[in-house]
Amino acid sequence: MTSAKLIQTKNSSLDFPAHKNQSKSNSIENLAEETPVAFVYNGISHVVMMASPIDLEDFALGFSITEEIIGSSSDLYSVEINHIKDGIELKIEISSKCFMNLKERRRNLTGRTGCGLCGAETLTQVIKYKKNNLFSDTTFRYDQIRYALDQFPTNQTLQKQTGATHAVALYQNTGKFLLIREDVGRHNAFDKLIGAAIKQEIINKDCFVVTSSRASYEMIQKLSYLNLRLIIAISAPTALAVRLAKKIGVTLVGFARDDRYTIYSHKETIIE
Repeated sequence: MTSAKLIQTKNSSLDFPAHKNQSKSNSIENLAEETPVAFVYNGISHVVMMASPIDLEDFALGFSITEEIIGSSSDLYSVEINHIKDGIELKIEISSKCFMNLKERRRNLTGRTGCGLCGAETLTQVIKYKKNNLFSDTTFRYDQIRYALDQFPTNQTLQKQTGATHAVALYQNTGKFLLIREDVGRHNAFDKLIGAAIKQEIINKDCFVVTSSRASYEMIQKLSYLNLRLIIAISAPTALAVRLAKKIGVTLVGFARDDRYTIYSHKETIIE
């Protein structure tokens, strides 16, 4: 994982001692960078995302997979990263078949106004996921999950420096750390993790994911592209995320902090 560019700034803060005497102190803070990143497929601009300017090749692959622009990593031929005046441009070359499908999708968007979920024409296109054969015999032990959660804050290098980023990490069912990606956006972090995991070919049915954010339905959708059965969120899930997890066979754990967590779906996967 490449290191992020950090912005340093002087910060003036006020301390409030017990006797309410205000003392002013100056400190240097590291700020997480947030940059417009343009995705350009075969010369056609598709979308601009606000993201941390790190692990951009992973981002290009993961985003292209989860947005179903490509079907597999073999459909992505190259990624060229161009730093321009107002941000970063990812020049992505994909197969002709995938590009034709993308152009057809873009034509369907022409003339619309005020769309809340751009690219979606029907409700079924919003609640989409990859249909997989989840392994019913896969189980995870509480002590292994606890071990992974104990490591998780240590693995968040950018968060420790800035306090402003999300992280999504991949662990083996033993609790062994495999991979982490960070970003100012939780969806971006997950896409980066997906891209890195696919590129490095380190996914198997015994892996699980930990996310620093809440578990929205999009996080369950993205998990389906890794064909994994367990996702653990430090914060709460949404009701839609729980319903989707139940539907597709995913075990969703929320409020995973200290020595407690809540299992919202398919609790048979967890052995306590």
